[in-house]
Amino acid sequence: MTYQPIIPFSGYAGWVVLQNTKENQQAAFNQSVTMQREVEYFRENISQITSAEDLVSDYKLLKVALGAFGLDDDINNKFFIEKVLNDGTLNSDSLANKLTDKRYLEFSEAFGFGDFETPNTVLSAFPDEIVSAYQEKQFQIAVGEQNEDMRLALNLKDELSTLVAKDTTDNGRWYSVMGNEAMRTVFETALGLPSSISNLDLDQQLTIFRDKAAQYFGDTEITQFENPESQEDLIKLFLIRAELNSGTSSTSSASNALALLSAS
Repeated sequence: MTYQPIIPFSGYAGWVVLQNTKENQQAAFNQSVTMQREVEYFRENISQITSAEDLVSDYKLLKVALGAFGLDDDINNKFFIEKVLNDGTLNSDSLANKLTDKRYLEFSEAFGFGDFETPNTVLSAFPDEIVSAYQEKQFQIAVGEQNEDMRLALNLKDELSTLVAKDTTDNGRWYSVMGNEAMRTVFETALGLPSSISNLDLDQQLTIFRDKAAQYFGDTEITQFENPESQEDLIKLFLIRAELNSGTSSTSSASNALALLSAS
């Protein structure tokens, strides 16, 4: 049996409750029979995997490996995943580097099949790193089954921390946001942008995102969200707008909250 997260409210009120109870809820989720069985198998067997072909041939291991990076839906795309892993990340022409969704780059980099003669799967710390990421992502999915906006907010905290620390340009960070469906949804919603802007030229999109970020948060760069307060402001604005858009909240209270945030 799998633990079902408890989210008593929608919107920002629900987010506050989830944040205050997440540690205990995550622990209960990790102790569920299904999760224990999956991670135990991964820990016991991953060190025997020395090639991408080996990994994609073991459904149980591949499930955890993909799930740790939020790539659960690719479980049956074995040829594609094997190609991503075998190409590695060091060559600019590798598949992972060409894909817009940079989760594949992180996935390939983590396992190291295409980058090193000896993959990372044999390292002693590797199982715990992947298992921890898997448990976190699966908890987010379980939260999403209760409230998708909460899942996006949880995912954002993880993604932003990684993105801010990434050795890339300011523009590169924005392009990463635009290329990540979950993060893009949060930013588009928080900044009041229609999803149709994805049809515009990338440089035009970049300008729009920067201008709106400056309007609402006083800074054009993603690095501003390294500050926990700024990150929380982004999540708050996202959840308020999302609730207002869905019509699940009192229109007046959500509108008033949005007005206060917009004016700050």
